[in-house]
Amino acid sequence: MRFGLCCIFKNEKIAFRTTTAKFLSSLSRAEQLNKLSDLCYDNSWNLLQAVEIVHRLGIGAFRIMSPLFPRITHPEVGYRLDDLPKGERIVELLSAVRSFSHLHDIRLSFHPDQFVVISSPDTRVVANSIRELEYQGWLAEAVGAGIINLHAGGVYGDKLSALQRFSQVFGDLPGNVRSRLTLENDDVSYTVSDLLPLCDKLSIPLVYDVHHHRCNPDELSVEEATELAAATWHRQGREQYCHLSSPKAGWGDGNPRPHADYINPDDLPDCWRGRVMTVDIEAKAKELAIMRLMDDICHEN
Repeated sequence: MRFGLCCIFKNEKIAFRTTTAKFLSSLSRAEQLNKLSDLCYDNSWNLLQAVEIVHRLGIGAFRIMSPLFPRITHPEVGYRLDDLPKGERIVELLSAVRSFSHLHDIRLSFHPDQFVVISSPDTRVVANSIRELEYQGWLAEAVGAGIINLHAGGVYGDKLSALQRFSQVFGDLPGNVRSRLTLENDDVSYTVSDLLPLCDKLSIPLVYDVHHHRCNPDELSVEEATELAAATWHRQGREQYCHLSSPKAGWGDGNPRPHADYINPDDLPDCWRGRVMTVDIEAKAKELAIMRLMDDICHEN
């Protein structure tokens, strides 16, 4: 089992920079591109440092923040790397990330923001989502990331119709997106059982989030859901990917959905122990939570 860090660090001195479209709009185009060039270069450099740090810490996967290149798909202030003064140097850094991650078997992924919803009945939302996925497909290819993980989106009053829209849009996505796209069960709308038929139909791997399953259960046990999700990966000869978190308020009377700072080892399913799989740790303490969990498991053994 390898554990994955999600996007940022708690203690390590790695920070990804961003900006707003409003600020960029106050600049001339040349000023915008200079500003964006510096931001994208710094973020690419920090991404390389990030994968080196997770390797040093013994962490086997890293989720890359979606806005690594801020506002790149914005209709008014968007840009291409070719537009940036440091574009060639940025490409070299992305290539270095790909090489380092491949050499050290670090699994890279993306998890687009909540506004990326290809099942929406609003054509503008779908168009914006496709544009964002095209960017992430290109970036995933550049750094060697194998996963772009999505939620199915809203129900919009008719779950079946929403999933049909997802299926239709999926067929029109670029190949570098389709080959990386995965679906995750969520804690409100779509269970593992809801998504498995679509995953089987479209040959999309299912990222099993056990915390979401516990908040939004179906008829499947954790063991059954784990095995059925694993099959969607193994049919493609790929290592299973799952998510783990613990509820901040515990499993008592409070809201179980918000994530805790650390992982309660009891929340790690027994059926996961000893499996070959990747588990992203979604905890507020970030790398500290992963290191503590690995230590907890080590002491158990």
